Amino acid sequence: MQLEGKRIGFVFTGSFCTLKKTIEQLKKIMKLNAKVIPIMSEHSYTFDTKFGNAQDFINEIENITDEKVLHTIQDVEVLGPKDMLDILVVAPATGNTMAKLANDIIDGTATMAVKSHLRRERPVVMAISTNNGLSGAAENIGKLLNRKHYYFVPFKQDNPITKPRSIVFDPEYLIKTIEHALDNEQIQPILL
Repeated sequence: MQLEGKRIGFVFTGSFCTLKKTIEQLKKIMKLNAKVIPIMSEHSYTFDTKFGNAQDFINEIENITDEKVLHTIQDVEVLGPKDMLDILVVAPATGNTMAKLANDIIDGTATMAVKSHLRRERPVVMAISTNNGLSGAAENIGKLLNRKHYYFVPFKQDNPITKPRSIVFDPEYLIKTIEHALDNEQIQPILL
């Protein structure tokens, strides 16, 4: 399936170490002539970290997509009711975001974007990036894996020696996962 003309919501959450890799994939999606609506969680929109300045990320994302970043609950609540998206991507998807979604806690921009989009029963792609994926976050990942309309970008252990519980999505599979999810299929294998 081609992404040309597809309306893709793209949610960035606070896994700051993967933002640059994720933005590189966003550039590739834009080259496929998709219409991307960028969304940032409160933390990714406001926090400066050792991985970069928030305003620099905002500027880069807005320049790539030629769209203003949505960053408040009010901005994203209308996604579903106004039928704005064909698919929603959460990349990177933190353990915090997945825990909230798994337990239906809708208290921020990222979780509201997902909830609003799911009103149309359309696909949500999750690109995991969490240091506790093989411990505390595992239960929540399992819950989402078993829910309708959630599709996962294949993932692997981040660094088994120094971070044995950390898992991260493989950016090279992001576009393929979106294409499969638009056909209501989970790309395989999920674990790399």
